[in-house]
Amino acid sequence: MSKFLVETHYTCVFKIVHELEELNEKSLSDIDNRQDGRVEIVDVTVNNRKTKKAGADKEIKKSELEENLKINHKSESKKSDTIKSAIINKSLKVGEGYNSKNSSKRFQMPARRKGYIQKATVGDHKVYLHTGEYDDGKIGEIFIDTNKEGELVKALMNNFAIAISLGLQYGVPLEEFVDAFLDTKFEPSGKVYGNDRILSATSILDYIFRELAISYLDKEELAHTPSINTSVKEKENNNDDQFLKIVKNITSKGFIRSNYKEKLVDLSDVRINLKSKT
Repeated sequence: MSKFLVETHYTCVFKIVHELEELNEKSLSDIDNRQDGRVEIVDVTVNNRKTKKAGADKEIKKSELEENLKINHKSESKKSDTIKSAIINKSLKVGEGYNSKNSSKRFQMPARRKGYIQKATVGDHKVYLHTGEYDDGKIGEIFIDTNKEGELVKALMNNFAIAISLGLQYGVPLEEFVDAFLDTKFEPSGKVYGNDRILSATSILDYIFRELAISYLDKEELAHTPSINTSVKEKENNNDDQFLKIVKNITSKGFIRSNYKEKLVDLSDVRINLKSKT
């Protein structure tokens, strides 16, 4: 009985996924030399299958050699494209959750903007929080001023505020910053004076993002004192008159913390008699 040899040629497409602690040019340039990647098979296809009698001449024709070289080149090309795709996907995952559609577009603040300034004392340190808002009331920038601090700390706080502002303008939700910096603990800390909703804080950052969460995200559970009137908000959403809409467009949402009707004073029946001094 004759014996036959069966040669089967496969093309295997696979991807290599690397987990990087930091995404930078050096890490990406050395990624092909890393040995800690996770290999996943994407697709396996049969290119061709050949049979021949055992002991037959093993010479490879020139055409077959060229065909094999093309197959190998195609396989290497797919492998390279797959690795690049894995790197791109990894890069995108770093920025996922931060409004990836607008991650490359910065929404500039208007030249004349709304906002408020909150002065408070955390421990023995005065903190001035400045905010800037877009026309729709969303926060787009913050500034932090402190006293009793050295030039180094002031510079760090100023640049920290710039970094937060850039993140907000590139689409990072305020919720992400609140989750990251809420309950951070370092000095100065302790009782808070000058803020009607926050009575204590574990650090300046805890105080700042607690204040922003209450003012712009309506997170009443982070406040230490009850809201002025929680039922006003529901009534406001259901029955906004034209005057209230105008007020909301020109007033800082963070300053009044959405309690528009509580802040309004009806002067329609008030008559003012101005008398000149003689």
